[in-house]
Amino acid sequence: MKKVLVTGGSGFIGSHTVEALLEKGYEPIVLDNFSTGSRENIAHLSVQCMEADITKPATIDLIKQIAPDYIIHLAAQVSVAVSVQDFVYDEEVNIKGSLHVMKAAAEAGVEKVIFASSAAVYGDPVYLPVDTAHRLKPGSPYGLAKLTVERYLEMAKSLYDVDYCILRYSNVYGPRQDALGEGGVVSIFSDKFAKDEAPFIFGDGEQTRDFIYVGDLAAANVAALTAQSNVCLNISCGDSITVNELFQTMKRVTRSQLEPIYKPQRAGDIVHSTLANEETKQVLAWEPVVSLQEGLARTISYYKQEVKA
Repeated sequence: MKKVLVTGGSGFIGSHTVEALLEKGYEPIVLDNFSTGSRENIAHLSVQCMEADITKPATIDLIKQIAPDYIIHLAAQVSVAVSVQDFVYDEEVNIKGSLHVMKAAAEAGVEKVIFASSAAVYGDPVYLPVDTAHRLKPGSPYGLAKLTVERYLEMAKSLYDVDYCILRYSNVYGPRQDALGEGGVVSIFSDKFAKDEAPFIFGDGEQTRDFIYVGDLAAANVAALTAQSNVCLNISCGDSITVNELFQTMKRVTRSQLEPIYKPQRAGDIVHSTLANEETKQVLAWEPVVSLQEGLARTISYYKQEVKA
């Protein structure tokens, strides 16, 4: 049984990825400092869990002791807004922490590192949908950090022969996503609808996003382990919707009478984003299977249960 270390494995994406690994017969091991993840997210799973911080050099030795066959590197500072406010902290987690993971992978002889990158590396699109040949011009420290790690992975392959797969995520949503802080817009809206509170929309609401259900994304993470190595792929549904349309769709699903409150656009936010995924479908033998309508219904149901709890 192949061992897969999942950094950030108690988080939103991480916990779903751990579930997907178990379903495919892998032995997942969670490494997390629980700063944003939750033990509750993986409490229902029979998995080994190591509490550690990727920014600490001691974690390198811990990973070497674990000696995983693969690493899915999800641990990160995920807020664009936080990266704008404090790019030193963003660098410490997203670049330095990732370098610790890479060093451990090289010294432990890990077969492949799967890296969670982001559509943020592209910046404002020149054309849509954005493919991986698109120019790379991040508009935030968060996007720049993700791109920097991508370059380090390419160099680690050249210098230390560590295989990798870079997955650039579009907007991920689903159950267990944090609705506080830098929660995704779907989780924030879901939480607000569950509490019967009017949600905020930043800007005019006409910005577009490409939403991928977390279960589909987790399946892509797992597929990348044994698919072609040393590639960069977009993980997306390939379609876009405006934030206003998203709000109205969720309003219909919840049968709510709420109306949004509009606020000024935030610095660093991309206006339009749709990622092409045709190459990904071929390379990973994967495609998203959960429709937006179904994914939203599952997410809203989860938040309703959370509010009741």
